[in-house]
Amino acid sequence: MATFLSNSEFTQLASEQQIERTVQALQAHGMQVAVFATGAEASAYVLAQIPAGAEVYNSPSHTLETIGLAEQIEHPTRFHSVRARSAKLDYATQRNEMRKLAAAPDVLVGSVHAITESGEVLIASASGSQLSAAACGASKVIWVVGTQKLVRTLDDGLRRIREHCLPLESERVRQEYGQGSAINKLLTINAEHEPGRVTIVLVKQQLGF
Repeated sequence: MATFLSNSEFTQLASEQQIERTVQALQAHGMQVAVFATGAEASAYVLAQIPAGAEVYNSPSHTLETIGLAEQIEHPTRFHSVRARSAKLDYATQRNEMRKLAAAPDVLVGSVHAITESGEVLIASASGSQLSAAACGASKVIWVVGTQKLVRTLDDGLRRIREHCLPLESERVRQEYGQGSAINKLLTINAEHEPGRVTIVLVKQQLGF
């Protein structure tokens, strides 16, 4: 069982004023925002946003696992799970098909590592498996984000990723796979030009890294 160290600077939930500033900035940058008190409320909201029959990819996310949303997406009843479909493919011979499924789903559900008060969204990745869908490939993107991930500036967001997220993720994957993680690829979203494509679900709980 991994033991995760805590950095109070990056684990403290945002104030109502910081949430409001961030919401206004995100909306001004073309992203929809919903705010909930609990992960259970957020999960119900996210599931209601997924169209029937959609192909849904849930990117790797400790947040989604914590609130049980990953399990619900991977075992759906009215839409289709990209992960479940990929699990039936052979990695050695069908890797390209697996990559295409993750790159352009109907709906991407995941989380991010930091959001600034000026409306910038940051996602770091070792493999980049979720980044193409987030940037452009997915028709609809839904991110569930605990408000401890709200930061003041872009520099604070980058520092949060380096000093807080990376050590925790490295410890987690080392326990599971025997090796640490790395910030090999970093996506910063300044705005979304397609109305309604991106929805950010802020939760007033400490969720994820």
